Amino acid sequence: MSRFLLICFGGAVGTGARYLTALWAAQAIGPAFPFGTLIVNVLGSFLIAFIMHVGSATEWISSDVRVMLTTGVMGGFTTYSTFNYETTNYFRDGAWLIGFANVIATLLGCLAAGLLGLALARLIVGR
Repeated sequence: MSRFLLICFGGAVGTGARYLTALWAAQAIGPAFPFGTLIVNVLGSFLIAFIMHVGSATEWISSDVRVMLTTGVMGGFTTYSTFNYETTNYFRDGAWLIGFANVIATLLGCLAAGLLGLALARLIVGR
């Protein structure tokens, strides 16, 4: 039961962080493109790769904390369902160029961030 509560707590933290990031991005960068969603997906991809590698290659992160951070925080923080909804709305509205730009930027950004997270984790833990 305690692991379940840790995941729920982490999910609340991640969801709140996603909301604040979306607000910040809309104000700082503008609302014409879903930068908030892109930011959380790229950052979330980096963080989940980093956390999982450090957690599995060392004893620095307990299994309970790792599941809270990945399933909970990152699960609440990353927003692929929102990404899908925003992209399909672009396509529905005939904004094909911005829709495909969102798909490509999200896919490549998240893959690159995941590889960078893994590389940084390996650099830090040496494995």
